[in-house]
Amino acid sequence: MRSPSLLVFDFDGVIVDGMNEYWWSARRACLQLNPAVDLPESTPPQFRQLRPWIHHGWEMVLSAALISEQRGPLDQLGVQAFVHDYTAQCTAALERFGWTPALLQQTLEIVRADAVRTDRDSWLALHQPYPGVPERLTAFSEENMAWAVLTTKARDFTAELLASMGLKPERLDGHESGSKPEVLRRLACDWTLEGFVEDRRPTLETVRTTPGLETLPCWLVSWGYLRPTDVTDLSSGIRLLRPEQFAAPLADWP
Repeated sequence: MRSPSLLVFDFDGVIVDGMNEYWWSARRACLQLNPAVDLPESTPPQFRQLRPWIHHGWEMVLSAALISEQRGPLDQLGVQAFVHDYTAQCTAALERFGWTPALLQQTLEIVRADAVRTDRDSWLALHQPYPGVPERLTAFSEENMAWAVLTTKARDFTAELLASMGLKPERLDGHESGSKPEVLRRLACDWTLEGFVEDRRPTLETVRTTPGLETLPCWLVSWGYLRPTDVTDLSSGIRLLRPEQFAAPLADWP
């Protein structure tokens, strides 16, 4: 018999704005791999512009390396032209630097683990919850609705951040649990899934085409790391969720 209803949330770009931490950690990871690179301490505009295309943590480290390249493809093409062929550009960059996604992800997580161990409060302060989101998540208990977090961030780091906000989801799955569609399918075996809230349109589109998840309600938050075209012509079953709608009872969501 299935457990009660469960609403699943992405973390970055939905619950928390971690842009400053993304750059802080990506920069340090890149410097560990190549101490000779020259990277600014403050978050550069190119990194902010690339963020909507980044799906996994290792891509942030690669983006930092790309930003450091003088007369490299990002520098010569500019962000808008670069992202037209984002996946191919990332593949070429990995080959050029002699790196693998696993190496970049591991280095990033070591940087984060060191930061949490040596100066936890400063690392946590690099993240800011979106206004009103923690309060709304807490209020789901009044609707007899359990909520979960499903993220591509490492589970331990996400747990640290949620705890710092006073939040305790019913479930927490990080990248260690597998892809988001895989995790959602497993959750659907034990819970009545009421929907998935995410800030990446491609992820939602993949979820909606996954066998067993075709009818899962999906919401794209308007406050996340969106590409300019993400909010137009949304496919069936994916609806844009604005802050004022998120604050309303679930029954009144679009």
